[in-house]
Amino acid sequence: MRRLWININTELKIWQRAALPGLTVLILVILARITGSLQVLEWMLLDTFLRLRPPEPVDERVVIIGINDADIAKIGQYPVPDKEIASLLNNLETYSPRVIGLDIFKDVTVPPGHEELVSSFKNNKNIIGIEKVLHPAIAPPPTLISEPERVGIVDVIPDNDAKYRRYILYSPSPQNLQLDKFSLGYKLAKAYLEAQGITDSNGQNDPDTIQFGAYELPSVSSNFGGYVGLHGGELQVLINFRRAKFRTLSLNDIKAGKFEASWLRDKIVLIGNIHNSAGESFYTSAIPEQKIAGQIYGVEYHAHAISQILAAVLDGRPMLKAWAKPWEYIWIIVWGIIPISIGRLTQSVWKNLLGAGVAGICLISIGYVSLLFWGVWIPIAPSLLTLAINGVGLSAFAFYQHDKLLRSKIDERQHTIKYAFNLIHAGPLQTLANSLHHLRAQDIPHEQIISQFEELNLEIRKIGDFLEAEALTHNQSLLLGSKLKIDLKRPINDLFYEVYSSTLERKDLKNFETLKVKTRSFDPIDDKYLNIEQKAELCQFLEEALCNVGKHAYGVKRVQASGTFSDGYYTLRIEDNGLGMSSDTENKGTKQSKNLAKKLNGKFKRSSRTPRGTVCELSWAPLKSHSFKNQKKVFKFDNHRLNDEI
Repeated sequence: MRRLWININTELKIWQRAALPGLTVLILVILARITGSLQVLEWMLLDTFLRLRPPEPVDERVVIIGINDADIAKIGQYPVPDKEIASLLNNLETYSPRVIGLDIFKDVTVPPGHEELVSSFKNNKNIIGIEKVLHPAIAPPPTLISEPERVGIVDVIPDNDAKYRRYILYSPSPQNLQLDKFSLGYKLAKAYLEAQGITDSNGQNDPDTIQFGAYELPSVSSNFGGYVGLHGGELQVLINFRRAKFRTLSLNDIKAGKFEASWLRDKIVLIGNIHNSAGESFYTSAIPEQKIAGQIYGVEYHAHAISQILAAVLDGRPMLKAWAKPWEYIWIIVWGIIPISIGRLTQSVWKNLLGAGVAGICLISIGYVSLLFWGVWIPIAPSLLTLAINGVGLSAFAFYQHDKLLRSKIDERQHTIKYAFNLIHAGPLQTLANSLHHLRAQDIPHEQIISQFEELNLEIRKIGDFLEAEALTHNQSLLLGSKLKIDLKRPINDLFYEVYSSTLERKDLKNFETLKVKTRSFDPIDDKYLNIEQKAELCQFLEEALCNVGKHAYGVKRVQASGTFSDGYYTLRIEDNGLGMSSDTENKGTKQSKNLAKKLNGKFKRSSRTPRGTVCELSWAPLKSHSFKNQKKVFKFDNHRLNDEI
């Protein structure tokens, strides 16, 4: 009995000493999650799981009528005139769709044919228009103002990483708190389900959400899943993006009858723009195989929201939900203790690493399967982080030769703590550098965060400089400062969109954090007027101009990037409303821009705006620049262009 007690006491002492660093790591991870510094990491893992799901069948209940560039070219006018929209609506009604959602703002008249559009709205009661209630607000079609039940809001709120994952079902009206403001997607889904005898009501478990039949839509609360401190009075759901494309017809397809009547009969028809000029696109990493990486058109975003509601109510396909917070933190604690237990059982560095690796694979598999089959978003990222740190950190010392642990309490404790914190500092916490960036929105001293990030940036930039040493590769591609490689054989306007999107997502450019409005529109240029070298230099010019906004435009709220034709000239223009630079010194970036303008037989201009803001322009005549294409001239690119101000 005495020997048993001695063994138990010895084992407790071993566990006490070995568990200290592991528990410290666990507490740090929990604190990091509570303060929101793990949000981006959790969002990224969620997007990855959604992106890696197997393909799904097309949802035949939702059809998109997408007005594309070819439609606009044939019409010869943009915005599309009311007459064309009225004709489209009347034509669609002949095929008896269940409900039509017009995802095009019609608050102003676009002649000709406004009277015909008004008549179409009045004669066809299954048409639902749109409005925007959040800033900047956009009014509904005047004809439908007296029928608010036929108007849906299309406001969408991005997450802090500029990706879109949430969908608003309801928003209180800023003008009248008694006036219901439900989303377009909700009203279209409701109309479809009501035709099948399924009505909506307040949720049974959560009275603040909506229930269709027996299915209660899981709402996003202020601390839902990986989210921390969401604000606002909107009722929102997390979109479980469908791993399939929707049936999409063009305006010309409808006119020419290039479709089957069964595709529209008793379906939800969504009409919207699917061309870049409209600026109606969002960004998500949850959908693979997009034409432009990470970009989804607004009408497609609404289609995913509608489809997930119908699929949940009618097919049993789950919407995304999360555990209650106590269960989430119990889960994280369990996975923090598992590697400590593995270390005690193995007492071997390599066996412990193997055990932690197997446990990590099991953890990821559980998270993926849970999301795939039940739609449950469980906290994999913090659990994986704890498992990685404790699994590696404890392998070298936690339970190695436990009979020697009692020899020196002070020395062993110092060694354990030092080793664990070295691993934290040199390992996974560096991966969290971008995620901790979002702590600026929390109650943490600003100077302390900036100081830590400056140290991490020095190391990251060394790696970045090395990777940028060869930006132009032999397969005609260009490596951007964001580490995105773009194919220069693609149309230049597509390249501009990729450069714009990728650059604004960079986390090392601090001024992008204050951006509220981001607009871009690039007219296409025939590829025969630009060679590969010219495309690369134009992409570099756009990237550097945007990077300068991120580095120098302090307090910037708005950035506009455009490429337009006028009087035979193409103008690439970047404008912001930040403070900008006060120096007029012609530096390296300015010289490069002037040299590029000279090569293109154009002109470069940078000017300040009153009271604040900077405009950067590069203009050239594509036809004239083409005349120099066949000259035997070699253009060299300076891959360190991002370090200079234009």
